[in-house]
Amino acid sequence: MFAPLVAAEPDPAATGEPVAVQALALQCFLKLCCSPDFQMLLNQIRGKAVVFTGHSLGGAVAALTALHYLCISSSSSPPAPPVLCVTFGSPLLGNEALSRAILREHWGGNFCHVVSQHDVVPRLLFCSPDAVPAHIIVGMQLQQWPAWTRHTGAVSTVTAHMADTDKDVLRQLIQTHVGAVAVEQKLAASETTGGSPYRPFGTYVLCSPEGAACVDNPTAAVQMLYATFASQSSAGAESPEAAHSCYGELVLKMPHHLLLKRWLRVDDDMPATPNYDDGVSLALEASGIDVMVRAMEASTARHWLKTSKRAGRRPSLNCARLATQLGRVTPCRAQIEWYKALFDAEMGYYDAFKQRRSPRKYTKVNLNRIKLGQFWDRVLSMLDAGQLPHDFHRRAKWVNASRFYQLLVEPLDIADYHRHGHHLTSGSYMTHGRERRYELFDRWWHEKGCTGAGGGITSSMSAASASSRRRSKYAGLTQDPCFWARVEEAREQTESARRERDVAELAMKLEELQEFERYSRELVATKEVSVDVLAPQSSYTLWVEDWNQLKLRAQG
Repeated sequence: MFAPLVAAEPDPAATGEPVAVQALALQCFLKLCCSPDFQMLLNQIRGKAVVFTGHSLGGAVAALTALHYLCISSSSSPPAPPVLCVTFGSPLLGNEALSRAILREHWGGNFCHVVSQHDVVPRLLFCSPDAVPAHIIVGMQLQQWPAWTRHTGAVSTVTAHMADTDKDVLRQLIQTHVGAVAVEQKLAASETTGGSPYRPFGTYVLCSPEGAACVDNPTAAVQMLYATFASQSSAGAESPEAAHSCYGELVLKMPHHLLLKRWLRVDDDMPATPNYDDGVSLALEASGIDVMVRAMEASTARHWLKTSKRAGRRPSLNCARLATQLGRVTPCRAQIEWYKALFDAEMGYYDAFKQRRSPRKYTKVNLNRIKLGQFWDRVLSMLDAGQLPHDFHRRAKWVNASRFYQLLVEPLDIADYHRHGHHLTSGSYMTHGRERRYELFDRWWHEKGCTGAGGGITSSMSAASASSRRRSKYAGLTQDPCFWARVEEAREQTESARRERDVAELAMKLEELQEFERYSRELVATKEVSVDVLAPQSSYTLWVEDWNQLKLRAQG
């Protein structure tokens, strides 16, 4: 159901925790999934732009539903249209591992959490379960953290029928624990201090009667949730019930605040400040922090708003630097293209590299292959760490560049794999030897909505057959990056079939070879292969000769 999120955490032992979510929200979501009406609605919205929304516990369920929809859409064809989830006064949903997984899948921009300045519900789960008195605590059950599971109830009853003294206690507890989390720079420290494991994800819209401020950095979101809540006084704060049910009014006022021209209140004797700092001050006032009265909270919030702004700019700057670095490694790619053209007419660059023809040229090309692989691995590491724009993997420049690199260089990786005999010791290249970057590049290309080979023999044949546009000449690069791995498997299968004496086994192997023959002929007929595939001494040409001989023997 949430396989991409679970798979996105590469080594749970290294992080110390698996992906976990709030149990009550998960129970409600699972109950919803069992409804025939929900499944019918899910089928109706496939392929359409969708907005999921909910209030309080319903917001957490809406977020789980959006995650479920994103997970099932990530492997669909064509790719799913935009998905947006907007929650109002929703409690935190999951732990740091969930936040990292969403970041790694580049789904953070799909979630927007609207939080009122005085609402305790979005901040409640920052409290340690043992810190809240038993007569105040409500049923927030967290999967993987049994301390919560002894309580039952609903999030919407957090503050219902609560004595005024208890409300003050709860407000003070939340302020203390959110502040403690805000101070922690290493989120894992909560495990040793007994703190809450919950962490935010997505964009937070912090609302007040004065307007709203947006924060999309998880650490800055924690800081701002604390600063905006700490800026209220017990005497002046609205009741928890009113704060949790005010979102309809906030939404109605939001267009007015967007159109309202705001003026910054300053003292006459204060020195002039840069426009950027004035903008931060206006954002603080919009989030409910009075910069003139709450100096300490304003100072902390100002710092984290600036940090969030810098963090928001940094991915774009990193992307620009990578574009420069891509230009610097272009000569490596050009050297491999020159090497390919050198052997196109004789045996193709795949077989030339596999046999180490012209050792000096081989050495140079191999170094270029390694340099290019290191560059793209560095790109993916930055992407995994959230250091690049969330839509980086959808930008045409990078999708096309990665695809060209893959089509040019992966055949050399396949040749290197087979030259060293790894297919005999470790298994098939496609299942045991393929680098993660190539699988991701396949996914990028698939999400772009491009057709072509590479997704398997059957899907490639159907895509090629359905294509109304035919090439007038052979492709510059074979459009199936794993074509040579399939050729190697076909050659091994042909040799095995030649020695096979069992009739049933022979029939099965011949059927598989016939399927590859149909696939490869379709690629050649549609000119989806490069001319080196048809070179006189290429592995493919040699396989065709062996296969024709085997067919004659089988018919005889």
